[in-house]
Amino acid sequence: MPANSPLSGLERLAILAIILTWGVNNAAAKVATEHLPPMMVGGLRFGLALLFLFPFIKPPFPEPRKLLAIILLSGPIHFALVYIAFGMGQSLSPLVVASQLWIPFTAVAAWKMLGETMRPAAVAGLVIAFVGVAWMSLDPHGAGDLPAVALVILACGCWAVATVLVRMTPGVKPLKVQGLTALVATPTLIAMSFAFEPRVVERVSSAPLIAWGAVAFAGIVSTIGASALLFWLVQRREAGRVTPYFLMTPLVSCTIGILFMGDRVTPQLLIGGAATMVGVALVALTEKRAAKTAVLAETV
Repeated sequence: MPANSPLSGLERLAILAIILTWGVNNAAAKVATEHLPPMMVGGLRFGLALLFLFPFIKPPFPEPRKLLAIILLSGPIHFALVYIAFGMGQSLSPLVVASQLWIPFTAVAAWKMLGETMRPAAVAGLVIAFVGVAWMSLDPHGAGDLPAVALVILACGCWAVATVLVRMTPGVKPLKVQGLTALVATPTLIAMSFAFEPRVVERVSSAPLIAWGAVAFAGIVSTIGASALLFWLVQRREAGRVTPYFLMTPLVSCTIGILFMGDRVTPQLLIGGAATMVGVALVALTEKRAAKTAVLAETV
């Protein structure tokens, strides 16, 4: 299939399915952590995913030190921070918007770790995104979510470093990484839950059906289904061709938060959230153009 050909109807449906799945999954995470201990939610999510991913855990395991760093950063560390933040936060929308900072963080990590160039437009986008998150988080109605937003930002940094490490380890297959991550994250997060979270057995035994449904959605539909569609897409198209569409994910999550979860809409939240997404989009689109220019230069 020609790289520059229009997206097919099936590819557009796959992109829409991923956006909706990830958008709903953010809301599901908030629901699950309201009833279950946050780290237990992460452990159960990975446990479900492991049932499907176990067959992909086969040797060889290239560059084990980098691989271990990828697994720890993208698994137990990242998701412990994310689920604790979702359990702490009162509103869904600021957390979801802040979670998009992984895109500019990845550009910064690639600049530091790979020596890639940070173009002026990307730097401007990075600044706009951070100002947007700061402005949104300092809303008097949402100031209580500031610690949770800080944890999400820290999680974004971990995810960004893991993403760059994956790029530095080209021999690692995505499903193998996911399987190994689930294998390590499941017992780690469950053990951390029992060690550090209160009333684990009581909360697990009394959790309503909707909490278990949210965990199942995260473990099966999001981790397995959406990831499979994403891998299918990037095998057919350049990643930069499809990933900008996923910037619409926060729109789905924020709509759910406002309509069904009691998120308050204030001018400061709207302006800060919009500025963040503009900044993130500027970074993403700048990186996309840079990648396309590099490919064209190689063919000349």
